[in-house]
Amino acid sequence: MKRQVLLFFSAIAFHSALGQVSYSIPEEMTKGSLVGNIAQDLGLDLKRLHAGKARIHTGDNAEYIQLNKERGLLTIKEKIDREALCGQTTPCALHVQIALEHPIEIFSITVEITDINDNAPVFEKEERRFEISESAVVGSKFMLEKAIDPDIGLNGLQSYSLKPNDNFILKVHSQSDGGKKAEMILQKPLDREKEEFVSLLLTAVDGGEPQRSGAMQIHITVLDANDNAPVFTQPVYKATVQENSVKGTTITKVSASDADKGSNGVVSYVIENSVKSISEIFHITEDGDLILHGPLNYEKAKNMKLI
Repeated sequence: MKRQVLLFFSAIAFHSALGQVSYSIPEEMTKGSLVGNIAQDLGLDLKRLHAGKARIHTGDNAEYIQLNKERGLLTIKEKIDREALCGQTTPCALHVQIALEHPIEIFSITVEITDINDNAPVFEKEERRFEISESAVVGSKFMLEKAIDPDIGLNGLQSYSLKPNDNFILKVHSQSDGGKKAEMILQKPLDREKEEFVSLLLTAVDGGEPQRSGAMQIHITVLDANDNAPVFTQPVYKATVQENSVKGTTITKVSASDADKGSNGVVSYVIENSVKSISEIFHITEDGDLILHGPLNYEKAKNMKLI
């Protein structure tokens, strides 16, 4: 009896070693699609399948593959999503067995599931906002959100693009897990006075056929820097005033503007003449009104220059 048991197990091992078949199919095949002609590939006729009460052992993969004993075919029981089944693991394969009785035979079947480009790169957020000073130096870096693509190989995320790229260039970094992330690098200074708000489109693309892509909007608010000097509406103001004009007389009005924003754009006026008598005779208001503040003497000064 002991010898018979040993021979029995040896027979199983022998048949298992001889009966190995591998198939390769794409994911997402429809229910009922052909995986392979298992009877033909194992060299079995249909009578043997019936007489041996052929049955399939699928283990944890019971929902995916089924055996058609009447035709000797392996077919798809339910659509297979490679990403759900294996994630980023490669290769992705199902391992099943075909068992026969009288005599007992066990055949190992491996079904590799290949990736198709059924996923587009996706950003976690639809938009990203930055506040960047117009004084930011060329070479300043700004890290962007990375896109995720569940597909693998060429069907996975391949590259990014940034448009328009007037002020920024894009640099892509490969990560140890196979992912890719991107950063914006300032290549041309921002100018708030020309463009206060900048809108960019970051696009992630894969390498599959057809190519798929995902996009994220980037909104940049350019913060003001005090990079503009006030400018007068005219380079020289000329005015005439009577010698006997009373104190408080408005002689003329000057006006200047500053392209900067907020406190950087507030304009104030001051008379900078070093001659003390000038500051004693004239005063300028916050609104730019030049006011007579002291007495005039025509004999001492017929013309005066104020800065």
